[in-house]
Amino acid sequence: MIKKEITIGFVTGIIANCIGVLLYIALFSDLKIKTTLVAAKENNVLGSLIALGAVLNLLVFFLFLNQNKPYRARGVLLATLIAAVYIAISKFS
Repeated sequence: MIKKEITIGFVTGIIANCIGVLLYIALFSDLKIKTTLVAAKENNVLGSLIALGAVLNLLVFFLFLNQNKPYRARGVLLATLIAAVYIAISKFS
């Protein structure tokens, strides 16, 4: 039961991060989504784009805490940590 709740939180965190990235691109980029992602990867700013998208995880995290679902909140935290590790690896390699 606990693993299921953490998995739901993890998947929700990944989806929220993707929606955050797409929302940021839609609001602040003049280019299409695919073009923006390719340009971000070429200019080594894809990690920054993912970090900006992860801000949406903050809302989901506190939503789960307010609903008294701490294991789902832990899943969101895990998704955020995995995004942070990816960002760190992409910055230093």
